[in-house]
Amino acid sequence: MLIGLIRHGLTDWNAEGRIQGQSDIPLNDEGRGQAEMLGDRLLQETYRWDFCITSSLSRAAETGRIVAAKLGIPMLEPDDRIRERAYGQVEGMTAVQREEKWGKDWNQLSLGQETDDQLQARALAFMEEIAERYPEKNILVISHGGFLAQLYIALYKDKYSERLGNLSLTILEKKEMEWNPLLYNCTRHILQNQH
Repeated sequence: MLIGLIRHGLTDWNAEGRIQGQSDIPLNDEGRGQAEMLGDRLLQETYRWDFCITSSLSRAAETGRIVAAKLGIPMLEPDDRIRERAYGQVEGMTAVQREEKWGKDWNQLSLGQETDDQLQARALAFMEEIAERYPEKNILVISHGGFLAQLYIALYKDKYSERLGNLSLTILEKKEMEWNPLLYNCTRHILQNQH
């Protein structure tokens, strides 16, 4: 069983450095183009994907629709467990705004945001359930940077810490009880299209 974990394409808030959290910010044109590039790349590769699951936020759902259409695979119902971290009062703010209001350690304060433990628990619950339900399938999962970063911490501790790029692809293979990474945070499809 393979799972391809993908961060959604670019949004205007990504470009402005604003925390999106569960605010439903749509893809921008660049984000749609990134999704097209990933779809084209996946068509060329030897892996075959059976279907796609996205978070219920529109930036992930639209990324999924573009990729799934390119590959001619079905999309399952969106799953709320793979939504981005809820950031509470911090959503919509840039780094400068957050630090001006709460200081450099704003993320240590209780501002209504989901904790790392809460996020990791729902990430692992999703992975466990998907592995039980579809043990013979290869699944594309389109989610969010903060969510995926916490999933990788839950699975691999501090082994992977680089920031996840928009439309980055990570492929994990299920072997008995382990998820073995075959590819991590790869954005080759975007880099090779930058002129």
